[in-house]
Amino acid sequence: MYIKQVVIEGFKSYREQIATETFSPKVNCVVGANGSGKSNFFHAIRFVINDLSHNLRNEERQALLHEGAGHQVLSAFVEIVFDNTDNRIPVDKEEVRLRRTIGVKKDEYFLDGKHITKTEVMNLLESAGFSRSNPYYVVQQGKISSLTLMKDSQRLDLLKEIGGTRVYEERRRESLKIMQETGNKRKQIIQVVQYLDDRLRELDEEKEELKKYQQLDRQRKSLEYAIYDKELHDAKQQLVKIEEERYKVSEKSATMYNSVSDARAKCKELDKSLKDVTKEAQILSREKEAIEKQKTEAIKKRAKLELDNKDLHEKIKGNKKAKEDAAVQLELLDKEIQGSNAELTRITQLYDEHVRVEDNLTREIMECEKQLSILYQKQGRATQFANKAARDQWLKKEIKDYQQVLSSNLVQEQKLRDELKQLEKDILEHDAYIKGRKSEAAELESLISGYIQGYNQFKLNRDELHDKRKSLWGRESELSAEIDRLKSEVAKAEKSLDHATPGDIRRGLNSVRRICDQHGIGGVHGPVIELLDCEEKFFTAVETTAGNSLFHVVVENDDISTKIIGHLNAQKGGRVTFVPLNRVKAPQVTYPQNSDVIPLLKKLKFLEKYTSAFGQIFSKTVICRDLDVATRVARTDGLDCITLEGDQVNKKGGMTGGYYDYRRSKLKFMSIIRQNMKSIKMKEDELNKVRDELQKTDQEISELMAEKQKNEAKLAHEKSELEQLRQDVVNSEKQKLSISKSLEKKEKSLDSILTQIEHNRANIANKEKEMGTELVDHLTPEEKESLSRLNPKITNLKEQLITCRSNRMEAETRKAELEMNLSTNLVRRKEELEAVKQSAETDMLQGEAELNRQELADGNLLVGQLTQQLKLESTMLYIKMLISSTGVIEDIDQRNKKLEDFITEKENLKVVFNGLNVWYFTIRLQDEYQSTLQDEEKELEQLLSKKNIYLSKQEEYSKKIRELGPLSSDAFETYKRRSIKELYKLLHKCNEQLQQFSHVNKKALDQYVNFTEQREELQRRQAELDAGDDKIKELISVLDMRKDESIERTFKGVAKHFREVFSELVQGGHGFLVMMKKKDNDDFDNDQDDDEPRPAETEGRVEKYIGVKVKVSFTGQGETQSMKQLSGGQKTVVALALIFAIQRCDPAPFYLFDEIDAALDPQYRTAVGHMVRRLADMASTQFITTTFRPELVKVADKIYGVEHKNRVSRVNVVSIEEALDFVERDQSHNE
Repeated sequence: MYIKQVVIEGFKSYREQIATETFSPKVNCVVGANGSGKSNFFHAIRFVINDLSHNLRNEERQALLHEGAGHQVLSAFVEIVFDNTDNRIPVDKEEVRLRRTIGVKKDEYFLDGKHITKTEVMNLLESAGFSRSNPYYVVQQGKISSLTLMKDSQRLDLLKEIGGTRVYEERRRESLKIMQETGNKRKQIIQVVQYLDDRLRELDEEKEELKKYQQLDRQRKSLEYAIYDKELHDAKQQLVKIEEERYKVSEKSATMYNSVSDARAKCKELDKSLKDVTKEAQILSREKEAIEKQKTEAIKKRAKLELDNKDLHEKIKGNKKAKEDAAVQLELLDKEIQGSNAELTRITQLYDEHVRVEDNLTREIMECEKQLSILYQKQGRATQFANKAARDQWLKKEIKDYQQVLSSNLVQEQKLRDELKQLEKDILEHDAYIKGRKSEAAELESLISGYIQGYNQFKLNRDELHDKRKSLWGRESELSAEIDRLKSEVAKAEKSLDHATPGDIRRGLNSVRRICDQHGIGGVHGPVIELLDCEEKFFTAVETTAGNSLFHVVVENDDISTKIIGHLNAQKGGRVTFVPLNRVKAPQVTYPQNSDVIPLLKKLKFLEKYTSAFGQIFSKTVICRDLDVATRVARTDGLDCITLEGDQVNKKGGMTGGYYDYRRSKLKFMSIIRQNMKSIKMKEDELNKVRDELQKTDQEISELMAEKQKNEAKLAHEKSELEQLRQDVVNSEKQKLSISKSLEKKEKSLDSILTQIEHNRANIANKEKEMGTELVDHLTPEEKESLSRLNPKITNLKEQLITCRSNRMEAETRKAELEMNLSTNLVRRKEELEAVKQSAETDMLQGEAELNRQELADGNLLVGQLTQQLKLESTMLYIKMLISSTGVIEDIDQRNKKLEDFITEKENLKVVFNGLNVWYFTIRLQDEYQSTLQDEEKELEQLLSKKNIYLSKQEEYSKKIRELGPLSSDAFETYKRRSIKELYKLLHKCNEQLQQFSHVNKKALDQYVNFTEQREELQRRQAELDAGDDKIKELISVLDMRKDESIERTFKGVAKHFREVFSELVQGGHGFLVMMKKKDNDDFDNDQDDDEPRPAETEGRVEKYIGVKVKVSFTGQGETQSMKQLSGGQKTVVALALIFAIQRCDPAPFYLFDEIDAALDPQYRTAVGHMVRRLADMASTQFITTTFRPELVKVADKIYGVEHKNRVSRVNVVSIEEALDFVERDQSHNE
């Protein structure tokens, strides 16, 4: 079994999924720079096969996820592929995949794609050879250092952990804890037993008297039971008789009447509830439709924003990539331009040199040819001309021709110089023009940036106004619905008030309102009921007192009432009573000064001008606490009295009252109308304000959108201006380059003209010089010698000129190529790349993307809110419809069914009565039935009174029987045949005898028996605790023995392998481990600090072993050394030897070493590498190591390189040469 492959994604520095190439089953080495991710790679493997990273908090889970640029990583996984051809993992597969996935909230394992628990994973790995007690198959950074710093006692703890003694120690601690608890319980039992013995001795003396008392007490209870039972039996018989009679009297009539009344009342209430629920359901349906519409619009907007956001991100990504590519290409282009400029400078210097040499050669050739021509002319003048005059004539003609050519050349020279000045002036103008255009472009870029910020601010303001408008729309809808609901309640209350008002009065009030409106009659204040207000508890008293006076119309004077009555009579519009304020006067009444009496008028609220009208109706009535007070006040003070329940006592002594249906209260209906109208007024005012605010918001949005469009137009204009300026700069630079080339050509032409001028002037001078000489026909010897010398020289100079001209043309061609490449290719490309790099479009897109992202977040939030609201509305609608469609309808159906039954029975009765022929007989039967009903009601009241008496007796005797408590079996039959009188006599006699035993402890016998049983139970438990204590002591001794055996066995194995491993690592050296026992305490502190505490004894036991000492010799000669005497590198060798020894004791299928050779010398690194190689070859064990040294690299079968770029790590296979080269560079860098 070995690790075949590791797949990582999202874990720490490994963002993208990486899958390593197949690992070698033997030695694998991982190299990489510090911080590249080697330790994270090892941590990923430990993350799967080790249980160290469990039960993590959220922040610890987050630390395991990759943190870098780009999208946030929400989950990560590490998958290890094991080769299982040896079936070491108990799974019937040759390849096993174990994956662990972790997120912010989840942590899961998967085995071959199937979910598996952490416990199952740990058990599976332990069965494959990964021991939890020996975690040294993974040696991470710092483990070696901790081993080198271990004390003797800590090394002993390490061996205990490897030997698995933790189980013995835990069981020993549990056993000692149980022993301590057992001892405490034993002490408590002994104390309780002693107390029980003392109490039993005291109770022994009280038992005899108690037995006599108990015998008499049983007799008393038996007598009392017999008496109570007889009384209870008599009461039950009487109750049965009363119940039978009562049912016979009232069963049919009372049941039918109550059922019909209740059914009708319930039906009305349910009808009302059904209407309300149906209306609310309709409102909720409309709200649901509106919310669904808003949700649809929000989803469309969100989809559009998502698409826009995606497009913007793609544009930003493209612009960003273009800028990055432009920056890279610009850097390369700058290097190429620098190279081209350097080469151009060199070629230009070479070209200038060739031109200078060519000019010199040309001048020299011309000079030689001129001398040669003079000599030849001089030689041939004698043959050419007849005399000196003819020759001079010819020379003058030649001079004249040369002068004409010279004057032409001078004109050309002046023209070229003027053109050169103009070109230089044009270049300066173009430079100034380019500088000005660039300055204007910078200003425009700044202005565009400001426009972009303003554009973003406009969008934010627009979104705020849109949100405000949406909230106003919602508030407007809420207010409209609330107003509609209130108006509906007002209409319902008005309808109820109309039903409660007598018909002719209702018609009269409606007619008065219509007449006032039609004829414009003023001074009508309205009915009394509309003009008063009071507390709700006085409604009944006010309505009962006023009666129909509540509908009297209050007018200013009697003329108005007369005019309205005339119209009423003409239209037959009903009956109305008017109260003219100029005619009515409130009576003067003296009220009694009593806290139980309150004048009704003082509890009413009305305007002061209506005092006379209200005094006329209510001033003679007072409210009393009850009917007794009302009767007394009416008799003594001569006032009409009324209670809050509506019971009246007039001043003449008459009493009226009874049940008053509060649900049909006229004042309540009027109060509802008044309150709802007030609420409607407030809601309508608020609605008007909301609509005004909504209109204002719409206007602000329109203004903002207009301003935004202006800003966008300005931004587009400035962008086009900026592009035009940049294009002007490019065109101007092209023109400048063209002018520079023309300037160079003109300068060359000027040089050529100057050369010709000089040549012509020389020819003219020579001709003029010859005119004054004599005409001869032969040359002097010096001239002949000069003539013979000039021809070869001219030939040689012409050959040099041809060579120089060829070199100059090559240099000129190369120079033209470089200049052309620079001007038409490289410089233009550089300008384009700089324009791309300096483009402000990315910043604009960033701003738009940020704003779009904010809008998208707001859209998502709105969709979520609408979805939640829609769910809530749907739930409420479903509940209300469910209630209305099930409970209400079923209840209504039941009530209707009962009503139908009652109506059917009533119809049957009508049929029976209709069948009688004599009406008089029918009336008489009905009177008799009414009389019978009255008699039955009286009889029923008497029966109910008797029933209450017997019920109280029944309850009383039942309670007394219960208080007697448990009785003996003979108590129910002993006195059953005795009469009540005899039973009372026996009871009296028994009570007298019981008085003699009043001092006796009534519970002595029960306490004696109870205490005896408790003592026996405690003694039995004490014996069980003693036996358990002995068994625990025996178990502790066995555990101590097994623990010592495990320590000795582990020590022998580790010590043996330590000697072997150390001799392999250190040639010629030897080392061994020494177990320190208690008798060796004198030498115990050789390897410990002076101020370190001694190892504590485990739970009171004297430990047999107190430490493990290391003794080594690296030379094989002299005395051995302890750990404190070794150097750092030697300590590391000892620690590695100990790790290899532990691993040999408990071998694992593979090992992970993280930089174990960091602190070793080269010779020991080589030894460690050879040991790893030997173990891999001989034991078929897999090693995966990381290192910065070449020794482990050289013995590796496969090498992996870890590289880190852009905060992301990657793992690739590298060759041994690449790995050694990296190690060598790293070592030289560190040095």
